[in-house]
Amino acid sequence: MLNDTDLKKNTQESSDGSNSPAELIRQNLLDSARVKQVAAELVAEKAAELAGHISHALKNGHRVMVCGNGGSAADAQHFAGEMVGRFKRHGRIALPVQALTTDTTILTCVANDFSYDEVFSRQVEAFAQPGDVVLGISTSGRSSNILLALRAAQAREAVALALVGGDGGPVAREATCAVVVPSSDTARIQECHITLIHAICELVEAGF
Repeated sequence: MLNDTDLKKNTQESSDGSNSPAELIRQNLLDSARVKQVAAELVAEKAAELAGHISHALKNGHRVMVCGNGGSAADAQHFAGEMVGRFKRHGRIALPVQALTTDTTILTCVANDFSYDEVFSRQVEAFAQPGDVVLGISTSGRSSNILLALRAAQAREAVALALVGGDGGPVAREATCAVVVPSSDTARIQECHITLIHAICELVEAGF
């Protein structure tokens, strides 16, 4: 796994002693590329397996629910949008992929009346059926509400999947299939997650 020290190289200084903005941007792009190169060798097979779980569920009339916090919530919604709309393939059917991050009434009701830890698991309890898929996205692999969502999925006989980073944490251990990005840098993990999501979209679309 790449750590922050491996990736965060000191940016070169310009002649007046200040960090060059262009060099900082260049370094970020190179750091992101390095994480993706390592991930390409370590997680491609596991990501293909995860895509297979999603494809199998959708082909058999089930739905996919996706959840995450912050940037991972945006990734969840991005994935749902590509599946309900389209990624690359024109003319395919809409696919029932639902982000659990969008209904502010449900989110605030559950957070207020229960706890924020339950904002996703309560929805999984309400909507998931046996054979459905719940995909949790967490850069740390330690988000309590993602962990509880996957546990709720297992209780409903749905398939629990995860996109995580670092060492995978308890979220990865709870999942039937977990893709663990080999980095401890949150930004680099998120960048790799969206690349993986796009690849998963392409694989799923190919079956429809």
